[in-house]
Amino acid sequence: MTVTNKQYNERGQKLADLLKKRIVFLDGAMGTMIQKYKLEEIDFRKGHFEDHKKDLKGNNDLLSITRPDVIKAIHKQYLEAGSDIIETNTFSGTKIAQADYSLESAVKAINVESAKIAKEVALEFMKENPGREVFVAGAMGPTNRTASISPDVNNPDFRAVTYDELVENYYEQAKDL
Repeated sequence: MTVTNKQYNERGQKLADLLKKRIVFLDGAMGTMIQKYKLEEIDFRKGHFEDHKKDLKGNNDLLSITRPDVIKAIHKQYLEAGSDIIETNTFSGTKIAQADYSLESAVKAINVESAKIAKEVALEFMKENPGREVFVAGAMGPTNRTASISPDVNNPDFRAVTYDELVENYYEQAKDL
């Protein structure tokens, strides 16, 4: 059965061919793996955000900038465990999601660095494991705001974000990835 007549670049064609041959495994939860490192506030600020006014602990996407060693190690663990595809550390890589931390201006760096890290780990893994093809997918998670339900029970018509804002944010993230 042909689903599409889409023409792929070389990497895309390799993935399409692999999908025709067997089940392909995607990595697991990045956040759960990060928790195992028991990181502190300083880890989320290291080298870039020392003077930032808000708490940053828990903003896992920042670790691609402040602790790339941790993100690289997690990607490598997933590949060694048999994942065929690793996702970028960009689950909250939109301005909407980063607004809670007042880090809208860091979104491009978060997405670009996360993509670089995942690609670097994938290429290194394939070099160390000839014949094994692995891939990188850009992770685009939900935002912490909804366009369909009002967060204010006293104002049911209110929306914290518009559809157009969501489209703009996800488009920007996709471009960066």
